[in-house]
Amino acid sequence: MATVLKAEDMHCEKCVERITKGMNAAGLDFKVSLADKTVTVEGCANCVAKAKEVMDDLGFDVEEI
Repeated sequence: MATVLKAEDMHCEKCVERITKGMNAAGLDFKVSLADKTVTVEGCANCVAKAKEVMDDLGFDVEEI
């Protein structure tokens, strides 16, 4: 199951790099889109919760869309 997280404060490739590094460290299956300002997370509710936690730790506010 895919869940899309919207991160309005994602502005540049450096943001994408930070998010990618954090998500990889957490062992998540994901895709980052700078154009859409989204992170799509594949997996269960626990994976989504972990992704939200990673984003929060990195300073990004996210909401599920």
